[in-house]
Amino acid sequence: MNQLREYRYLILIIFAIFGILLIGAFFSPSFTEQKNFLELFMLLGSLLFIFSVLIVVTILGFSSFAIYMALFLAAVIAMYGIEGALLVIFLSYITWGLVFSIELLLVDNGVESAVEWFTARYTFQSFKWEYYAFLPMMYLLYVLIEVLPSFFYRERFSRFSPREVYEKMEKILK
Repeated sequence: MNQLREYRYLILIIFAIFGILLIGAFFSPSFTEQKNFLELFMLLGSLLFIFSVLIVVTILGFSSFAIYMALFLAAVIAMYGIEGALLVIFLSYITWGLVFSIELLLVDNGVESAVEWFTARYTFQSFKWEYYAFLPMMYLLYVLIEVLPSFFYRERFSRFSPREVYEKMEKILK
């Protein structure tokens, strides 16, 4: 419980937001306003769940998360059908791809904590699978972080070579 001490205010704010939305729904003068408050309540609950899944993925790693994801997809298919499951898969790909790509770009720039993050969670074989799966996300993140700001500020941008990062990770993880 001592570890959660720094998150007390965040948890308090989250509960306050949900409480305010429920109070707003309860005291709404019309059905339309009540419906809007309840829809907002459900939307924020869904977003909170997605961010909590991101934290679980980051802490556990993707291999442990696969079992959780299978159960979650079964529940989503039961509630929302195939469209809901495809949306969850797409959001999971985007979320985990961004985490993986950011960590890989940090390794490329020599950040030691990113190297530790990979060595704690990956073998070279599992890294290789995710590397190829998230290669488009790495390019997208590189364009968003390096190329676009350099274009707007007319600066030189650093070069990114996925092959060099792959070889560097091969040396680290073998």
